[in-house]
Amino acid sequence: MPDTIYVMELKLHGTPLSALKQIESGDYGVRYSTDGRRVVKVGIRFDMKKLGIKDWKVME
Repeated sequence: MPDTIYVMELKLHGTPLSALKQIESGDYGVRYSTDGRRVVKVGIRFDMKKLGIKDWKVME
């Protein structure tokens, strides 16, 4: 996106919060910190039964 970078972690067996914690502990967004764009972290839980996104959390 022109003004935002989205860093996403998808979990099949976990929570959106655990996905966000993994983004933070792995410093996934650090490489973009000097880019000048806003960095948005998204933790997503995927539902295999429904084959789609079950829930998510966003952290800026």
